[in-house]
Amino acid sequence: MNNILIISKRELKSYFATPVAYVFIVVFLMMTGVFTFYLGNFYERGQADLQPFFLYHPWLYLFLIPALSMRLWSEERKSGTIELLVTLPISITESVLGKFLAAWGFTTIALLLTFPIWITVNYLGDPDNAVIFASYLGSILMAGAFLAIGSCISALTRNQVIAFVVSVVLCFGFILSGFPLVLDFFSNWAPQTILNAISDMSFLTHFNAIARGVIDLRDLIFFISFIGCWLFANVIIVELKKAD
Repeated sequence: MNNILIISKRELKSYFATPVAYVFIVVFLMMTGVFTFYLGNFYERGQADLQPFFLYHPWLYLFLIPALSMRLWSEERKSGTIELLVTLPISITESVLGKFLAAWGFTTIALLLTFPIWITVNYLGDPDNAVIFASYLGSILMAGAFLAIGSCISALTRNQVIAFVVSVVLCFGFILSGFPLVLDFFSNWAPQTILNAISDMSFLTHFNAIARGVIDLRDLIFFISFIGCWLFANVIIVELKKAD
């Protein structure tokens, strides 16, 4: 655990040592503001809630999270520092967890900086703050799922652009997996069990359930196990690629 924390602190500091962190935060805050107050018709709706704010989070994460995660391992491989990293007295699992937690922590910081929107809705009305809290929790978990995919894909290639594009495509697939458009494609030949499994893999299905204020253990288990599976794959890929 100590090694994981050391790596996380090192990685988190590296974000703020470059303009990347500040650009990401500014873009994220600007886009959440635009989507909430303009596209989401925050004032026109006449309701004291943050439904327009959280509605666009999956689509924001679809591009911003892969842009953040694409350098996690591809940069290490491109610069050759991955050879040094694997020779240190730390395991690959600790390295993967440390890097992931740093990126997840950074994303959480960016999300928490949107608190003025929460204050605004409380100033304008009497929202259900328990629902808002649950929505923040769901958003953080969903961001972790996006990051786990991005980190794993980043370990596959030295090219950050390829890592970005592949991560976006995969994340887009997990967003749409519960949509009728996708399910109809499989309904002609796949049994109902497969259709249910595909539908249950949708990020939107689980995020929307939490965003309604219902923190179901099944939704929490989905995101946590999803993150765990992709990080496990991340460890295996780094182990196989470390000699490349």
